[in-house]
Amino acid sequence: MIRTIIDVLLVIFFFFVTIPVLIIFWLIGLVSPKAKDFMSINLMKIAFTIILFTSGVKVKIEGLENIPRDRAVLYVGNHRSYFDIIVAYKNIVGPTGFMAKKEFKSVPVLGHWITCLHGLYIDRKNVRQGLQAILEAAENTKKGISYFIFPEGTRNHEDEMLKFHEGSLKIATKGGCPIIPVAIKHADEIFELHFPLVKATKVSIRYGEPIYTDSLSRDESKFIGAKTRDIIQSMLDEME
Repeated sequence: MIRTIIDVLLVIFFFFVTIPVLIIFWLIGLVSPKAKDFMSINLMKIAFTIILFTSGVKVKIEGLENIPRDRAVLYVGNHRSYFDIIVAYKNIVGPTGFMAKKEFKSVPVLGHWITCLHGLYIDRKNVRQGLQAILEAAENTKKGISYFIFPEGTRNHEDEMLKFHEGSLKIATKGGCPIIPVAIKHADEIFELHFPLVKATKVSIRYGEPIYTDSLSRDESKFIGAKTRDIIQSMLDEME
C-alpha cells in the first residue's frame, strides 16, 4: 500500500511541477528542436527511473546492442501493463514517440507530454484518421524520430499474445526504418494482477535483432506483423 501511495503522489507532483517545464521546453523548441528533444527525453527517463525505484521494480535488460544508434527505428512490443511504457522508454535511443489512443490527448498534462515527445494519437473508430497518423509517423521516422507501438491494440492478460494489427507496422515499411522486436515479461505483476496495489517485481525486457524492412519480399512485408509477433513470442518463451 505504501508503494502505491508514493507512486500516486509522485505522479501528481510530476504533473503539477512540469506544467511550467512544458512551456519552457516549447519555447526552447522554437529555437532549437534538438535541445528540446534532448531535455524532454532525459527528464522523462529520470521520472520513469524514479517511479521504477519507488515501485521496487528491478529490470533485467537484454539486447541493447541490437538498437541502431544512427537511425530511427520502430520498436514493437507486447503489451500487458501500463508499466510497459515506463520500463521500455528508459532504454530508448534518440527522440521516440508512442502511438497512443486519442483519449489520452484530452488528459491534462499527460496529453501535452505525449505530444512533446512526438507522440501521435489514433482514433480506433476512425480508420482514415488512424491511417493518417501511421503515415505521419512513417514520415517522421525519415526525420530521425523513432516510434514505439503495441500492435495488440490493448493490454493483454492471456498466455498468448493477441493477433497484431498489421496496419501499424506500415510505419516501418513506409518509413523504411528497421523494426526492433521488444519482449517484456512480468510487467503486469507490478500492478495489473493485484490492482490497485503496486508490488515490487523483477521485470525482464529483451530487444531483438533488427528486422530490415527494405530487404523483405512483398509477401513478407504484407504479413510483417505476424512475423514480428512470432519473434516476440519466441523471445518471451526463452526468457525467465
